[in-house]
Amino acid sequence: MTAVAEERVVAHEVVTKKRGVRPGRVALHGFLIFISLLWLFPLLWTVYTSLRPYSDTAKNGYVSVAQSLSLDNYFNAWDQGNIPQFFFNTIVILVPAVTIVLLLASAIAFAVSRFSFKFNLFLLMLFTAGNLLPAQVIITPLYRMYLALPLPAPLSTNGHWYDQYFGIMMIHIAFQLGFCTFVLSNYMKTLPKELTEAALVDGASVFRTYWQVILPLCKPPLAALATLEFTFIYNDFFWALVLMFTGNKRPITSALNNLQGQFFSDNNLLAAGAIIIAAPTLIVYFILQRQFIRGLTLGSTKG
Repeated sequence: MTAVAEERVVAHEVVTKKRGVRPGRVALHGFLIFISLLWLFPLLWTVYTSLRPYSDTAKNGYVSVAQSLSLDNYFNAWDQGNIPQFFFNTIVILVPAVTIVLLLASAIAFAVSRFSFKFNLFLLMLFTAGNLLPAQVIITPLYRMYLALPLPAPLSTNGHWYDQYFGIMMIHIAFQLGFCTFVLSNYMKTLPKELTEAALVDGASVFRTYWQVILPLCKPPLAALATLEFTFIYNDFFWALVLMFTGNKRPITSALNNLQGQFFSDNNLLAAGAIIIAAPTLIVYFILQRQFIRGLTLGSTKG
């Protein structure tokens, strides 16, 4: 350690000692810890309940000390809820929807952020305004439209958009496109315009400039949006309930219905099923946590 570094450390320690422990900072940290524990309490209690057998909670109540803990509820939920099939249904909808949303949003954001034309701002506002429309407003017209729109046999089993994976995928793309376009356009505005100009001067086409110059620089926001879109689409229950009739074709959020009886519901089993269903979103977030935070902060100081 150099002499300058040592002086800085000593000065920092002196300043810290002079300041002492400020009551406001202690109160702030105490408040944040309390809120964190309050937010985590339902999740931890669900995990605790999922590990208890039903006979234990029926005898002693849910607010009691467990007599035994096991993973039996998880195995039963996996089998009774037919969760592998519902996971497959979700992947069929989720992977194409997220991929298409990010590709289309990045292309639109590239056009509105890198080039100036007459309806530039209007086009961006048009895509962004779609996020302000409540989904419940369009239930009836969308339902009728899905029953009337034809769809070829490879993509449909009944000749229409209704009750098909394709229909659920398209409504997710339509609703998520505006948000992703808004985020990516703001980020692309922070990139030097000289990159686009240099590529065009060197003879690159507009598509090649977008694909090989701008898009590789957008990996951080794309990773952040991929995490968000995965969570949004994965957790959807509304559109699958409205636009799908066949129960075993619905996504994973519908699997909990299979764990409920007509006259009796095992809440311990439901808790285990809920944890299984929520696990993929937590795993994806923890894997992409660094890219997610970096993508949200990049470009935040420049409009």
